[in-house]
Amino acid sequence: MSLNIPIYQLSALAEPGEKPAAVLFLGPDSAPSQLPIHRPYRSNYYKIGLVLRGRARLQVDLETYELGPGSLMVLSPYVIKQWPSFSADFEGLSIFFTQEFISASSSLNLNSFAFFERDARHVFPLTPAHAEGIGAVLRSIGQKYAAPHAYREEILRSLIHILLHEIAPIYSAGHVSGSAVQTRSQLIAAEFKKLASRHYATERSLAFYADRLCITPKHLAETVKEVTGKRAVEWLAEAVLLEANVLLQNPALSIAQVADTLHFADQSTFGRFFRNNTGVSPAAFRQRL
Repeated sequence: MSLNIPIYQLSALAEPGEKPAAVLFLGPDSAPSQLPIHRPYRSNYYKIGLVLRGRARLQVDLETYELGPGSLMVLSPYVIKQWPSFSADFEGLSIFFTQEFISASSSLNLNSFAFFERDARHVFPLTPAHAEGIGAVLRSIGQKYAAPHAYREEILRSLIHILLHEIAPIYSAGHVSGSAVQTRSQLIAAEFKKLASRHYATERSLAFYADRLCITPKHLAETVKEVTGKRAVEWLAEAVLLEANVLLQNPALSIAQVADTLHFADQSTFGRFFRNNTGVSPAAFRQRL
C-alpha cells in the first residue's frame, strides 16, 4: 500500500519545458518551486542544500528544524518532508539527485552514508570554514550543471561524490560530540523518537517502546515529557497524523484504505482519531486539499 503514497518526482521541480533528468541544481536565481511543499510529501530523490541567507522552517518526520545561514540540509527519499515557511530573502544552493544517477557508473550506495538514514539529523549548522568549503563544491556543481559538456553527467557525478565524502566526516564528528554531552534522559527521548518513526503505524502502546528501551512505561512517559515537553503518546499521534496527511493527499486511496494502511480497526476508529487530533474529519481534510 505504501507504493500508493504520493511521491514528488525530480522532474516536478524542473522548470516547464525542461527535459526530465535524474539530477537537478537550484541556486539563488532559480525559479521557486510551484509544488505545495508547505504540505507533507515524499520524494524519489536525495537533496543536499546549503542556506546562504534568510530563514526557513523544515519539518522532517517528527522533527522541526529552524534553518539560517550556514545550515546544511541532507534529505533522503524515505522521510516525510514539509516546509511551513520561508523568509522573503531566503537563498540557498541545492543539488537533487537519484540513486540511479549516482550508481550509473559506480556501485556507491547512498544509504551507506549515516546522514541519509531515516532517523539521522537532517539539518545541522556548519562552521564558517566548513560552510565555505561545502559552498565551494556546490557552486562548482552549479557551474558544471549549467555548462554544456560531452561528459557533463560524469563530471556532476564525480563532484557529488566529493560533496558526499566532504560531508561524511563533518556529520560524524558532530553526531559523536552531540551524543557525548547528552544526559541519560535525553538519550532515552531520542531513542524513543527513532523507534516511533519506525513503528508508529503498527505499535502505539508505550509498553512496546519501553520494552525496547529496557525501562518501564511510566519511566518512559515521564522522561519523554520532561525532555521534550510533550507526552510520548502525543509523539506517536503526531507520527500517525503525518502519515495520514500524506495518504489523504492521494485521491486513489479511499479513507477506508488509509485506515487499513495505518492499522486502525476500521474507518470509524480512524475517523474518530483524526477528528480528535485535528478538529476535522478525514473527508473534510481531503476536501480542503
